Order: sequence, then structure tokens, then C-alpha cells
Amino acid sequence: MQFEDILVAVEEPIAVVTFNRPAVLNALRTHLLKEFSLALAELANNDGVRAIVVTGAGEKAFAAGADIGELNALASAGSGAEQARSGQALTRQIERLSEPVIMAVNGFALGGGCEIAMAGDILIASENAKFGQPEVNLGLIPGYGGTARTTRRVGKGMAMYLCLTGEIIDAREALRIGLVQRVVPAAELMNEARRIATTIASKAPLAIAACKRTINNGAHLSIDDALELEALEFGTLVDTEDIKEGTRAFLEKRKPVWKAK
Repeated sequence: MQFEDILVAVEEPIAVVTFNRPAVLNALRTHLLKEFSLALAELANNDGVRAIVVTGAGEKAFAAGADIGELNALASAGSGAEQARSGQALTRQIERLSEPVIMAVNGFALGGGCEIAMAGDILIASENAKFGQPEVNLGLIPGYGGTARTTRRVGKGMAMYLCLTGEIIDAREALRIGLVQRVVPAAELMNEARRIATTIASKAPLAIAACKRTINNGAHLSIDDALELEALEFGTLVDTEDIKEGTRAFLEKRKPVWKAK
């Protein structure tokens, strides 16, 4: 896959997508976002890829937000809403992938960069990572899901704090509030992200997809409805070849060979 603004490396059973505009801190212009969406769609159709790692080129940024020139050029409320919906569709695409997405955040993840990171399933940050929703400094609010996902990830109070102040927090604070799951030295970031992705990729792919789906869809349901969803997904897996293989391999003390069937 050849792109202008991103790099895609397929290292089966994982793939690594890199935002590749380091000279502008990997700013998320529309062209980059379209390429990213296309790359995700192509990876989703690759049966050899079972987990995806996303990161940014260079040492300074994962993605330091939207392209400010493009924001300045928005001509009307309608064009602004359409811009937001386009970014939101991309974040929903990430969430709806069957393959887990590990965000390896190196440096700044601000505005749209933070919003894309939050759409991932697992967030790993380097010690020099910074997170924030500084849109109020531009006269805007987060538009790619920042208000909704920050609230769901860290709670209403912290979402209010981050979105209203526009302040930037470091990796340790992001870990403390639950925005990220791991913080590692910068030199170890990609190795750790690949380790986690490879570990997940070694598991039963249908079960991984069902687990991701159940957590995402159940998070906003009542406990009773979430439990029923879990039971239905559990039951669906019982009808697969993989559960027979997984349980048989356990009893035979060998590694399972998954067929995703």
C-alpha cells in the first residue's frame, strides 16, 4: 500500500500504520485522514492481519491536531458540521474493526490526535507523550468525538477539565486518570506495542472480535442488557470450530491452530 501522508507496514500477524508528516508534527489534514481510512479498510480485508498498531513518525508527535489552515478555511456551520462528522466516522471505523487497534502515542496527541488515539482499543504512551483537547484556544470544541470519548474514558469531571481548560497533560497524568493503559520509555514504545499486538494476535480471532464488540456495545447499556449481550456473544462462539480447537488443544497440552471459523 503506497500513500503520501502515512506509512503502512504489514508484519503478519500485525500491521503498523504511521502518520508520516513529522515536519508539521503529523498534523491531520483531510488527505491524511482519507488515506488512514482507506488503509484501515484494506487491512480489515487482509486475513493475515489480526492486530494493528498506530503511531506517529518522528520523536515529537503522534499527531498534534488538525490542520489549522483547513479549520480556518471552513466557510459555514454546515461545512464545519460535515468536517466533524467526517472525523467522527473515522473514529467509529477504528472502533468497529474486528481487529484490535493499539495506539502507540509518541509525543504530542492533541485535538484530533487525542481523539483518534482515544478511539483505539489500547493506548500505550511513551514517557514524553502529551495529551490534550485544546480546541477552546481556537474558538472551537472537540469535533472528532473528544467530548464523548473523554467523558466515557475518564469521567465527566475530568472531561470538563480537559475540554474547558484546554490544558495539556503528560503521560503519567494520563495513566493516573485512566486515559492510557501503559507508559514506557520512548525507546521501548514500539517494542511494547508490537508485543501487545502480537500477544492479542495469537488468540482466537473470532473471540477477540467478539470481546471487542461486546465491550464497546455493552459499555453504554444497563447492566442487565450488557449481560444479555455478553451471553449472546458467548453462545455464538460456542457454535464455532475455534472453540472446539481451543478446548481440544488445552486438553492435549499443545498450542491451538485458529481457523477463524
